[in-house]
Amino acid sequence: MASGFFAILDDIASLMDDVAVTAKLAARKTAGILGDDLAVNAEKATGFLSSRELPVLWSITKGSLVNKLIIVPIALLLNAFFPVAIKVILVLGGFYLAYEGVEKIIEYFFHRSEVAHETPAKVKQEDNNPEKAKIRSAVTTDFILSVEIVIIALGTVLEESIMIQILTVSIVALLATIGVYGIVAMIVRMDDVGYKLIKRSNEKGFFAGLGHLLVKSLPIIIRILGVVGTVALILVSGGIFVHNIEYLHHLLPQVSAIIKEFTIGLVAGLIVVMITIAGKKIVSLVK
Repeated sequence: MASGFFAILDDIASLMDDVAVTAKLAARKTAGILGDDLAVNAEKATGFLSSRELPVLWSITKGSLVNKLIIVPIALLLNAFFPVAIKVILVLGGFYLAYEGVEKIIEYFFHRSEVAHETPAKVKQEDNNPEKAKIRSAVTTDFILSVEIVIIALGTVLEESIMIQILTVSIVALLATIGVYGIVAMIVRMDDVGYKLIKRSNEKGFFAGLGHLLVKSLPIIIRILGVVGTVALILVSGGIFVHNIEYLHHLLPQVSAIIKEFTIGLVAGLIVVMITIAGKKIVSLVK
């Protein structure tokens, strides 16, 4: 009886060792997309009142966890019974990310003055709850990025047993959420930490200087993350197309992978934006 119990413990220990190895490999493979995820979500989690930053971030984090709970079992089932569906889902998600990235660029260059001159009443009429709208947008984007993270993690353990696949993908998905949103939380609260350091040091000495640095650095970091997040959306979408569409994978092999992926993502985003604009005009004419 005792020997059987210890044999079970030995099997569990052996399984966890295997999972630790595969999870480390999967985390390394997903490091790039996690960096993009961080940039995108840091940009989306900003722009709120200081008192609302953490509640909004917590809402996005909960949405991200729900996304993972949906994606992980579906990805495992599709991989076992209908693997081609994973590629279709990734490509559709790629179009959404490309659209988001290109829309931000178009808004910055062509509609920034329009937004700046909108009256409060008009803004309120168009969007009664901008906070909820931004949370929905962030959670939707997180869903697409989470699909890619889970698929990449799953791809590193396809030859392993189903139990190792489940544990590895689940660990990577959980670490992705905790790691990404934990760092985002630290970024958006930089100014508050800075103000506290300034106050406690009576505005003198090293800690006061550090506090001023944190306060002054936050808007710069946010602007940088806004640009990086937009570029990341387009790059991730282009990468999805290149790695999942055979023709694009072999197209222009002499061109740098980053330039190729960015260009393809940009073109895809422009196509979706034009289709969306045309669709809205058709709907308005029908009405």
